[in-house]
Amino acid sequence: MHPALFYRPGERLSLAELGAARLDGHVVEVGEGFMPTDTVESAAARARSIGMLLPPQTAASGPSAAWVHGARDSPPVVHHVTRCSASRLRAHSSARVVYHDGGLSPDAVQQIGGIPVTTPLATATTLLFELALAGGDDSWLRDLLRVVPGLAAATTAHVDSLHRRPGIRAARGIIAELRADQEVVTR
Repeated sequence: MHPALFYRPGERLSLAELGAARLDGHVVEVGEGFMPTDTVESAAARARSIGMLLPPQTAASGPSAAWVHGARDSPPVVHHVTRCSASRLRAHSSARVVYHDGGLSPDAVQQIGGIPVTTPLATATTLLFELALAGGDDSWLRDLLRVVPGLAAATTAHVDSLHRRPGIRAARGIIAELRADQEVVTR
């Protein structure tokens, strides 16, 4: 997506002008920005919409990355970012962004629309281990596995290759259950 087709409030148009254009049907909201109504919403548009929220040397991760990859129509209320540099960063505090200092390997990050985002496999693995360790809602992971073909099998293979990681047994059980549910739905 060309940058000229994406509008962030305060850059070329004010929020009031973009709001009026939305009411007139000229633009639609995409995450933190707007794009023309006749433009197809893509992963690049979703990534670009949250790019301004990402601190330097971080990548969109967790539910934010799942949304960029197409897991849902609307973004998460709070975005997640993870450090993707070798050195530690100063902790960022924001009510809109959760910062994870886990560090990402270079092969776990891809550029989408010029914005660093974790790959579908890295995103699914992160969501899986968060679910295994903290419990909670599995809907982001379930939706991501549904929209990316072959991701459930790749995640299973990746988790099976890991050793001695906290929550590994629970993660293996969860991904096996999700794959079984997915196979029942596709039959």
